[in-house]
Parts: sequence; C-alpha cells; structure tokens
Amino acid sequence: MTARTMDQDSLAFLARKYVWWKSPEDAAGQPERVIAQVMNIGDFEDIQRIEALAGTEMLTRILIEAEIGQFTPRSWSYWHYRLGIAAVDEVPALPSRRLG
Repeated sequence: MTARTMDQDSLAFLARKYVWWKSPEDAAGQPERVIAQVMNIGDFEDIQRIEALAGTEMLTRILIEAEIGQFTPRSWSYWHYRLGIAAVDEVPALPSRRLG
C-alpha cells in the first residue's frame, strides 16, 4: 500500500485532527505529511491507527525522507527505536539546513 492508496476516510479524520491549518481534503492530498504529523504529535490511539493504515515500511520511508522541522528530537528518537532502524545512542541527527 502507498500513501496515495490509503483509506481516505481515515486519512481525512487524522488530517482534521493533526493538520488543522488545511482543509481535510487538501491535507489528504499530501498523505505523507499527514502521516509525519501523526508520527510527530499523535496520541497513542492515532499512532496505532497510522501504523495499521500505513504499515512499517511506509513509516520507515517517511522517517528516512523527513523534511527539516517535521519531527521533534523526542519523536525522531522514538520512531527510530520503535521501527528498529537505530540502536540505542545511534539515532542519526535530525534533518538540518546546511549553510554555505
């Protein structure tokens, strides 16, 4: 399953809750953004919901392809550990800008 083929009703529900600055329809047009937002600030129930909807492979891809500012240090570490892609004390640095 890809983010584009996810259950649109569930995605719209999560978009309404976590991407409040856009309409649910507009937010659902960027499912990866909705998923990243739930991964970053979602409550336990919604994290379980997004894992069931998206699957581990997609969550891993979204984490690896994260944009600057999408994750807090806490959620960044949490997801690296939860998805088993980093060992303790081996979490990569958050995405950042490089000047010059």
